[in-house]
Amino acid sequence: MFETGVIHGRFQILHHDHMKYLLAGKSRCSHLVIGITNPDPTLTLEDPANPERSSPAENPLTYFERYLLLNAAMIESGIRREEFSVVPFPINFPELYQYYVPLDAAFFVTVYDIWGKRKVELLRSRSLHVEIMWERAPEHKGISASFVRKLMTAGEPWEHLVPQSVAVLLKNWDLPKRLRTLSKTPI
Repeated sequence: MFETGVIHGRFQILHHDHMKYLLAGKSRCSHLVIGITNPDPTLTLEDPANPERSSPAENPLTYFERYLLLNAAMIESGIRREEFSVVPFPINFPELYQYYVPLDAAFFVTVYDIWGKRKVELLRSRSLHVEIMWERAPEHKGISASFVRKLMTAGEPWEHLVPQSVAVLLKNWDLPKRLRTLSKTPI
């Protein structure tokens, strides 16, 4: 068991499989630092390993909205507020990690594809302690945020794929309408 762990993701719609990932990380440490990647356009870079992840349509939620979603879902899952922190995490800028997360922590990662392997490279480029929690083929990834966004855009049921607290917030923000607007906006 580690004292501090760092885990990260875009969480551009926080869903149940994200929660499995987050809770698996929390089970390995006393305090979990959750890093939100692509926190703003200036800390977002296109990466050949996953070029779509930087487009506006793939990033409909602000950093603050994702911060609220993560806090609500972690508390809903029974994790006490003092057991986790939520911070920006510019995954594409390893030289900036020291300003956002404790570098002496264990960095928890899952690998499903070339992007997962690229993230491991980025973390190891700073000589960080990386713990690969699991490595699976892409077809075993489960729920994807892009799938949830597609359902929302199409007006299909999506609430069953996210924690209840997340569904409440996303409905309050009328995210389906925002997604439909973004899908019509030329890039």
